[in-house]
Amino acid sequence: MSKKALILVNLGTPDRPEKSSVRRYLFQFLNDRRVIDLPWLAQKILVNLIIVPFRTSKSTALYKRVWTDKGSPLLISMTELQKKVQNISGSGTTVFAAMRYGKPSIASVLEKIKSENFQEITVFPLFPQYASSTTGSVYQEVMRILKSWKIIPAIKFIDQYYNHPAFVEAFAKQIQQSKPVDFEHILFSYHGLPYRHTDKIHPELKTSECSCDKSFPAHGTFCYRATCYETTRLLVSKLNLEKSNYSVAFQSRLSENWLNPFSDEVVVNLAKSGVKRLLVAAPAFTADSLETLVEIREDYRKLFIENGGEELILADNLNSETHWAQAILEICKG
Repeated sequence: MSKKALILVNLGTPDRPEKSSVRRYLFQFLNDRRVIDLPWLAQKILVNLIIVPFRTSKSTALYKRVWTDKGSPLLISMTELQKKVQNISGSGTTVFAAMRYGKPSIASVLEKIKSENFQEITVFPLFPQYASSTTGSVYQEVMRILKSWKIIPAIKFIDQYYNHPAFVEAFAKQIQQSKPVDFEHILFSYHGLPYRHTDKIHPELKTSECSCDKSFPAHGTFCYRATCYETTRLLVSKLNLEKSNYSVAFQSRLSENWLNPFSDEVVVNLAKSGVKRLLVAAPAFTADSLETLVEIREDYRKLFIENGGEELILADNLNSETHWAQAILEICKG
């Protein structure tokens, strides 16, 4: 029997909540051409002379807010997930955990796979909706490394699974545990992207003019905005939610030219409209990170209460839940 490897890949985390470690992480992350797709020289000046120097202190403070005695929450849940998937899959497949930026790196995991002569590799980015800056970057890094190998094993990439019944079932179960019927409104908050990223998917139609918030268009198979709205429709159907009881928005914007509506503004508007109890779900994230633990759970909660709301709760993420580990293996089957 051929030796099979399954690589679970998430975005990454600094080694420690210290400036030197965070600076190194930001340098690697933001110098990725798929993350900031400006002309080469403009990117280098912007990232290395402006963003990294000025963002390091703020990012370090944020990481200190979520760091635990055991380390980075993202790495902890990733390690636990890898162990659970391994236990469920049995001896037929060896499961590895890797980070696109930081440790354990994709390069180090692939080197181990190479040294142990695996014949089949499945790469599973932990991003349900495809984006060039996440899933696309993972694929590019894997291919960059493999192209130098004399013998390249059979490779299978799991590109996106926002509509796979196993993912929808797993995430709906997490939301259901928060008892959505006890809340007046549910906000589905997705990580934002610059319009210049999404416009490249269908250059014949600007993202801001796309109707994917109303229906899933033919051009939307790899349109990030379209797959986010479709994810919501599938979850809403599974949870039997009324249309008036939920909203879709995008968080973590760096400018006004990012996908909207913006989650922070929606949170404020909902509070001002009289909503007292708000449940937030983040189906673009399969594991908790700064965007969920700080931006939603702390910052959005504060915004909501300051503007008249009473309680904002973040639905539990998939993290290393057993049903998520089972879903991963189901998705890998195709």
